Amino acid sequence: MLRLRLPTVGFFLVVTLATLLGLLLAGPPAAAQDRSSVSLLLENDSFGGSDRHYTNGLKASWLSRKDQFTDFSHWLARALPLFPETGERRVGFAIGQNMYTPTDIAATTLQTEDQPYAGWLYGEVGLVSKTDDRHDAVSISIGVIGPASQAENAQKFWHDTFGFSEPKGWDNQLENEPALNLTYMHSRRFFKEDLPLFGLDADVIPHAGVSLGNVFTYAAAGLTLRLGDDFKGDFSGPDRIRPSMPGAVHFEPPGGLFGWYVFAGVEGRAMARNIFLDGNTFTDSHSVDRKLWVGDAQIGLALIFRRFRITYTQVLRTIEFDGQDHPHNFGALSLTANF
Repeated sequence: MLRLRLPTVGFFLVVTLATLLGLLLAGPPAAAQDRSSVSLLLENDSFGGSDRHYTNGLKASWLSRKDQFTDFSHWLARALPLFPETGERRVGFAIGQNMYTPTDIAATTLQTEDQPYAGWLYGEVGLVSKTDDRHDAVSISIGVIGPASQAENAQKFWHDTFGFSEPKGWDNQLENEPALNLTYMHSRRFFKEDLPLFGLDADVIPHAGVSLGNVFTYAAAGLTLRLGDDFKGDFSGPDRIRPSMPGAVHFEPPGGLFGWYVFAGVEGRAMARNIFLDGNTFTDSHSVDRKLWVGDAQIGLALIFRRFRITYTQVLRTIEFDGQDHPHNFGALSLTANF
């Protein structure tokens, strides 16, 4: 099937299109601090050759110019514990939708030992603070789990459009439930060097964070390594859909026409709640036995053409529940622009 070829063909197609897009659209170097940013993000397990579990995520984000909402950002920074009152602050907004399915989407009966069908539709507001060596991000997500998320209609539409198998088990999805989550992530850049090897740059960025709510509750810690050229204005790499390693919508343009880097990272999470495995909070629903310890490993490539950045990330997630046969493999593709 076409979706099984995406990890190879799609990756090189993305790189080619990114190069053409950058050369055609990149304008003169801009003062990135004075620009807002917009990002489109797609995460899908077809990049890993499957159609199960966390199967699709879409997110559109906007991040303000530096200190555009001065009074609000200063008040929020003072009100939040652990959040720094110094640094370059930006306020962000996002909307997104996630889909979750069991392995056999052709079955109409409830698959009691596999991931429940579920959808999540949400809006998000956040605050980020950045210095040369520190990045803090806090966000609150408000939305709905269940049929009101429209995940069933969205998946059926795309599967019908591209000729994939029809998902037939959505009658078994989680019930409607309001969804509220608060997430805080902290990153530090402890190593930033110009290497003698071909003049490349490298950095090391450990991070830690927590998430609280009826969707996800967990504590996380991890590390990211990067190697490339002219990317120091891109502090922590591309934004992702949580739970994930931290990233940022905003980036500063390279000094020249083009910058790039490859990256690799790992994160471990202690999961106290995952509604997509634990089931509905306030009503009885399908659920499975969630694993306490979950880890992600990822590798990727980022290409920066002055105001534009395109990234691809491949993620391997360890087994999340009893009865899951294999770790989950999915990809993330994002396009970000400063304007």
